[in-house]
Amino acid sequence: MSRTFEIFPKRYGFFPYIFLIYLMMPAYYISRTEGWKALLGWGLLLLFLITYRQLYIQLDTQKTFTFWLVVQIITMIFLTLWYSPYHLFLGFFSAHFIGWFKHKKEFYIGLIGLATALAIGVAISIVQGINTLYFLPFVAIMLVSPFGLRSMNKSMELEKQLDEANEQIRVLIKREERVRIARDLHDTLGHTLSLITLQSQLVQRLSEKDPIRAKAEAKEIEITSRSALRQVRELVSSMRAITIKEELADMQRIINAAGMQFIVKGEEDVADIPLLQQNILGMCLKEAGTNIVKHSKAKHCTVYIERGRGKITITVQDDGGGIDQQNMNGNGLSGMKERLSLIDGKLTIQSNAGTTVKMQVPIVMKQDEEGAVI
Repeated sequence: MSRTFEIFPKRYGFFPYIFLIYLMMPAYYISRTEGWKALLGWGLLLLFLITYRQLYIQLDTQKTFTFWLVVQIITMIFLTLWYSPYHLFLGFFSAHFIGWFKHKKEFYIGLIGLATALAIGVAISIVQGINTLYFLPFVAIMLVSPFGLRSMNKSMELEKQLDEANEQIRVLIKREERVRIARDLHDTLGHTLSLITLQSQLVQRLSEKDPIRAKAEAKEIEITSRSALRQVRELVSSMRAITIKEELADMQRIINAAGMQFIVKGEEDVADIPLLQQNILGMCLKEAGTNIVKHSKAKHCTVYIERGRGKITITVQDDGGGIDQQNMNGNGLSGMKERLSLIDGKLTIQSNAGTTVKMQVPIVMKQDEEGAVI
């Protein structure tokens, strides 16, 4: 399968093209030369452009990343020596790519190489009588910027690894759930269905010989089948249920792992609330906790649980940066509203010094212990 040719990888957008504007300066100085020097200059500029493209292509694999970076820095040195000291501003290109090195050793070697090239450019400017004070602030920026870019890339890599780890955890949880369901089906429902099969065979044999006993066995089949139906209901209920208590424990683990303090205030014993309401509130708590870890940059997260007459109110509050007005319907908040609306619940969001998410759900307590029919 042939690959489509790309000047720059699409995932980087227009940024690589915008940076090409800075090549106008070396093109100007080269255009002022003639003969072999002009031809060599255009060749060096073309080589610099090729290194620029190849470095973007190799950002992920980094197989020949170091090679192309070395070629780029050497090209910049030649352009600085033979054409103009102002070509040391091409170091901004190399400074950008040095920040993408994943290993410290390669990072510092690249930084030393860039610093050497810049030192050569400054020395040439001194020899030619150019005011070096003009260059020094830009040189400082070129040497410092790779540290900021490296820190940003490291943060992005850690976030990516966290997402991958969370996805792996979700896969493992699903696998464990499948194993549990298979075990429950084998241990409970499988045994019951086997019993129904045996009783049905017995009824077939007794239907002509002993109709009275066959009728009694048929009654037993009905009782057994009702038992099997109840087992299916219990199994489905356990598959779907996410209790508030369990979700609060999960939130505490996730938020504490993110370096935040987690506090629960109010009535934590909510086991008497129907499973449907607990399930929806549990999913909303999960979404709220995920948003806090991913977006809030908070230091504290507090959950308030209030039981009123015929209702329960759960408030999740953090001291982070808040939510922009344009993101009020994002970050899963619209999904929380839809879930709560299924049980006539309400979602209120306030964002000032931090974010406050309030979930209010009416609770109708049943008098019997039969539970919801599935």
